[in-house]
Parts: sequence; C-alpha cells; structure tokens
Amino acid sequence: MIAVVDYGVGNLFSLTSSLKAVGAPARVTADAGEISRAAGIILPGVGAFGDARAKLDATGLVPVLKERAAAGVPLLGICLGMQLLFERSSEYGVHEGLGLLAGEVVPFRLPEGYKIPHMGWNSLRFLRPCPLLKYAAEGDYVYYVHSYHAAGCEDSLVAVSDYGVTVPGLVARGNIFGAQFHPEKSGSVGLGMLRAFAELCAGGEAGA
Repeated sequence: MIAVVDYGVGNLFSLTSSLKAVGAPARVTADAGEISRAAGIILPGVGAFGDARAKLDATGLVPVLKERAAAGVPLLGICLGMQLLFERSSEYGVHEGLGLLAGEVVPFRLPEGYKIPHMGWNSLRFLRPCPLLKYAAEGDYVYYVHSYHAAGCEDSLVAVSDYGVTVPGLVARGNIFGAQFHPEKSGSVGLGMLRAFAELCAGGEAGA
C-alpha cells in the first residue's frame, strides 16, 4: 500500500484517481502507524512553502517521514511536496525543509516575456537514468504549476525543462524522488511515472 500523506495542502482526489488507474493500492492518511507500514509514501502539496511546513509539523508526521526515508522506503514528493524535500526555501522568508535532499527553493528570475507562475506543458530533458523514467521518453511533456524552483540540487537532478531558465523537473537520490511537475495532471506520461513508482514500492510489480 502507498500512503498519500494528508496534511491539508494537496490535490488528493486527482492523485488517488491516477494511482487507482495504474493499479496501485493507495490510502490517503495522516496516521503515523499507517505511514510506517506503507510500502511507499507520496508527499503532495500546493500553496506556500512556509504554510505547508507548518501544517506538516502540526500533524506530527515529520519524524515518521524522516525515519521511513532513512529506512529506505520509496518516498515521492510532488510539486510543493518535492520542494519540502530540500534543506530550505526562501519563499516569503526563510523556512526549513525536511533536508532529505541537498538544495534550496528559490524564486524564478526569468527573462523578459516569461510569466510567473510557470504554468503549462514543457518537455523533459533527461540527465541520468532514474527508475521513475522507466516508461518515459526523452522529450515527453509534463504539466507544471509553480512560482519557485529548486536550486543547488545537482547531486539529485534527473530531468529538466526549459522555461527561459533551466527548471529542475525530476530529482532522485536513493529512495527519495521529487517531481516539480504534476504526474497526476500529465496524462499518460505522468501515469507511467506513477506506475513506475508503484512498481518500485511493490518490489517490481504494480498493484502487488
């Protein structure tokens, strides 16, 4: 079972519907016991970093997320959930992240003519192999909605997109994964990534 962490800042219906579509058993939960027993964990998120971190702290789930990540359980952060994996964010002040990946979250500094937020479809350029790209191809399009992005994350950078600047789209280090784009809104490409994550959680077979 994949635990989808419910801390009040995610589009849980779209995500759970997508997981169901790829045959992945999943449960939306804020229960530490359920998360501890899960074969994989997804940390979604939309909104501001500081608010999200405060809500996550309020659930008391930060220790269990760090413990399960350290134990090797696959953990996928999506959009703001990915940003929370890093060390800090400078969105409306400086806020501490979970520190599971090296790097920080910074505002866009874009050339003239580019709008913030970065919203829409962009192609991916692969930098290195990653289990989540099992069903993806170079140049596949994914859907973004964000105003801040990761920086200093070269150690974990897997795939990028171009939006006037290079946008870190997918990161991975060991069992920790992050997608700045929304797999659950990225059509068949995103479903393929969720399927690959579910197979990783199940030891090779989605839905097991």
